[in-house]
Amino acid sequence: MSAWTSGYVTDLGYTHGFYRELTPALLSFLALIRAQRGLEPGAPLNYCELGCGQGLSMNLLAAANPQVQFHATDFNPSQIAGARALADEASLSNVKFYDHAFAHFADAPGLPDSFDVIALHGIYSWISEENRAAIVAFIRRKLKVGGLVYVSYNALPGWSAAAPMRHLMYLHGKAKGGPTVSRLEPALAFVDQMQQAGAAFFRVNPGLKERFERVKGQNRNYLAHEYLNDAWTLFYHSEVASEMSAAKLSFLGSAALLEQVDAINLTPEQQQIMAGIEDPVLRETVRDYMTNQQFRRDVFVKGPVPLTPQATQEALLDRRFALSVARTDVTLKVAGSQGEATLQSEVYTPLLDVLSGGAKTVREMLGDPAVASLGWARLQQALTVLVGAGHLQPCLPTKDEGKRAKSVKAFNNAVLQRARDSAELQFLASPVTGGGVSVGRFQQLFLLALAEGRKQPEDWAEFTWKVLASQGQKILKDGKALETNEENLAELKGQAATFAEKQLPVLKSLLIA
Repeated sequence: MSAWTSGYVTDLGYTHGFYRELTPALLSFLALIRAQRGLEPGAPLNYCELGCGQGLSMNLLAAANPQVQFHATDFNPSQIAGARALADEASLSNVKFYDHAFAHFADAPGLPDSFDVIALHGIYSWISEENRAAIVAFIRRKLKVGGLVYVSYNALPGWSAAAPMRHLMYLHGKAKGGPTVSRLEPALAFVDQMQQAGAAFFRVNPGLKERFERVKGQNRNYLAHEYLNDAWTLFYHSEVASEMSAAKLSFLGSAALLEQVDAINLTPEQQQIMAGIEDPVLRETVRDYMTNQQFRRDVFVKGPVPLTPQATQEALLDRRFALSVARTDVTLKVAGSQGEATLQSEVYTPLLDVLSGGAKTVREMLGDPAVASLGWARLQQALTVLVGAGHLQPCLPTKDEGKRAKSVKAFNNAVLQRARDSAELQFLASPVTGGGVSVGRFQQLFLLALAEGRKQPEDWAEFTWKVLASQGQKILKDGKALETNEENLAELKGQAATFAEKQLPVLKSLLIA
């Protein structure tokens, strides 16, 4: 393995994911509900991503936020080449990609003197201690006072039981040698063999069997980076907070908003213990023990500025929110560490009904008597839960929405054109939210057919089947390929009809379609 990789998997590309936690509007909302001054929605910003992978998040966010200047680096040149190609196809002028190592990135020509946001997703646990130190040094030098840092990492104690299994896979792959893609399946098979042989480790950790079954069904590119990477470090929250303090950062909150809602994650007895802990680092670490946290999405701030309750409420009144799923698809249930929780119908039903009419500010929501009767505390928690569950998205102001729509249209068209040949890109950008919405390949092809003048769902299905059939592809249903043209077309017609009824109206309300 060549020295420039530092032991990182580079011969198998990372997934083309969009990570909504990186969205400026969501980071702004997080700061506000924590009663802290944060990003102003729709304001010009300098934004940096360290370890951008395939660059989909930065390209999508650049399209949806043309007022923001994005800079992103990843030391894998193949991934940067792909990210630049998509930026060119989408005619994006506000995103720049680099292939610099973290230690040298601060001096890259054209890089701004400072950033409002520095983000790193899926990086911190998978690089060496030297590279982590370089990241902290970069943040210390480049983050503005008042700026935010988003960092995700594999966490303890949640990974404690599974870490030895991961180590076994890693060692098996190391011993086998060869390209990463050829090492993964034998490593999985070896762990399976160990379980079948009754190895005591698996016997005394019965939960690992179910976990391993989930692992076997996951994306192979992701698994290679998670299980075969040389650098792989687990952290307690307290350890990451300590490292970030060297860059003068304070913990702001988790971008995984549902994890901060005590009612669905902690028992009354656990909440009582938490209430007695004053130290914020100890309290957050204890929370991880309560929930057995294995992956964290932390947001830190350089120079926290608290807001008064009145200032927080005034700011939130003018924030817009929009549903990103059909109203009928929102169930009044959410998953927490205590299991599935049922949401109060008298709180969530009137709120969802108001939002079903399109994006609205909190002030507009309160114009509905049923919503106004909830009271401020319940309304704020309901918004937090719905955003955390992914049903609701914080929005940008209506100002400059037309400019954003033009930029988004070019990006989305580039993604739709790629759907003719590939299912790699599964997200489209919204000028309303400034973020992304998950849209599968078939649904992208339906949109492409609609954009080309085909009006009826049956026509979208026929267009999509022609694309698939020309490439010798068939639809999988219940794990089996549909054999005849008639079966494939019938399945697509059913999906197109459902898309027209449910998802298309939502995409139109978000100015995606």
